[in-house]
Amino acid sequence: MLRKVGGITDEQSRWRPEGKLLPLLGLVNHLTHVEWRWIDGEMLDRPTGKSEDEYFPGPALTIEDAIRAYRERAAATDAAVRELGDLGTPARAGDGTDLRFVLIHLINETARHAGHADAVRELLDGTTGE
Repeated sequence: MLRKVGGITDEQSRWRPEGKLLPLLGLVNHLTHVEWRWIDGEMLDRPTGKSEDEYFPGPALTIEDAIRAYRERAAATDAAVRELGDLGTPARAGDGTDLRFVLIHLINETARHAGHADAVRELLDGTTGE
């Protein structure tokens, strides 16, 4: 995901082809929040929430800030996973969801949105690969 947003401007980070798909900024911001909700909310039982603004952040969020938050979230996720330790650690829902499921879900979510970002970036400026 980070390779797809490298070297773009704030204006480019908000671009969408003909108003379709999600902007690159929204994708990075959304993935940051997805990790926060699943790790802090489901696994650590901390309060979280969701806002539609995460897909279309206001002008105060720059691509640089979003990338920094995504990296910080990755470090927090890594620390939480190491602290939880066992992949069989149950989530708070009590429905059989465990850390293994959460991590696989996060991999799936990231992969899906990285593909989405790949398409947006190619349509934006022709950048492909990686």
